[in-house]
Amino acid sequence: MATQGRKRMMIFSGSSNPELVQEIAEHLNLPMGRVKLTRFSNGEVYVKFLESVRGADAFVVQTMSEPVNRHFVELLIMVDALKRASAGTITAVVPHYGYSRQDKKTTAREPITAKLIADLLTTAGINRLVSMDLHAGQIQGFFDMPVDHLTAVPILAGHFEEKGLQDMVIVSPDVGRVKVAKKYGDILGAPLAIMHKSRPQHNVVEHTHVIGDVKGKIALLIDDMIDTAGTICEGASGLIERGAKEVYACATHAVFSGPAIERLEKSPLKEIVVTNTIPLPDEKKIDKLTVLSIAPLFAHAILNVYEDESVSELFDQDFQL
Repeated sequence: MATQGRKRMMIFSGSSNPELVQEIAEHLNLPMGRVKLTRFSNGEVYVKFLESVRGADAFVVQTMSEPVNRHFVELLIMVDALKRASAGTITAVVPHYGYSRQDKKTTAREPITAKLIADLLTTAGINRLVSMDLHAGQIQGFFDMPVDHLTAVPILAGHFEEKGLQDMVIVSPDVGRVKVAKKYGDILGAPLAIMHKSRPQHNVVEHTHVIGDVKGKIALLIDDMIDTAGTICEGASGLIERGAKEVYACATHAVFSGPAIERLEKSPLKEIVVTNTIPLPDEKKIDKLTVLSIAPLFAHAILNVYEDESVSELFDQDFQL
């Protein structure tokens, strides 16, 4: 699997989510590449690859989890080290792309940080990016190189398909997620509803009303990420007030910052389903939380990139991981 003539695939892990990378490597039947990652006493990152990477197709897996800035700088330094060690190609595999919510200017004198992240990765020397469920699809256009944009929708929707819940309605937390909600609806054969969301300030959400019929139904709230859980919890309470029988939630990225865990525990949500793009410490693994692995999907995507095969075929309805 890892060798085609003189081609050679190598997979390396940053320090953000080594458990996920180990799982990906096992699916690929590859050993994880050896790399030394340490920090100097002042916090600066030191990287040294402990085996030759010359001519190899190197895949560096680093998710932008907390502490986001340190993990991102580590990724940049790993890429620079690979470039200077004459790696053939360098693919950054970033399951959760940090700063993705800062994809445009909404007020004067704001940065477009998602573009800055793309520029820094490009300057460091990557040849390709693989990521999952970007907060804004247009981030792909911030790169002048191939970007493989994976989605966890089939995995998350498949979980609820297996549960066999009846009389479901898929609820988008805002108009920006309607297209994604429709994908869930197509898989689960469920109608859509939309919540109107306003943000008086960062990480503060006010829902005003729901478009669609949720009364007496099992509602599935979908989003790309759960950060402080304000959107999901306020949405769940609003749906119960409007007559929903039960409310479930799912999201790809479990950021779970600040008061998220306390809010989720107190919320009327019956189950919260996320993926392991971001590692969760034991204290955040509450009873109503289900974590699904996206390692098989990333392993197939990495293999298809390496073998110059289609990545989009992974999302064909008849494709089986």
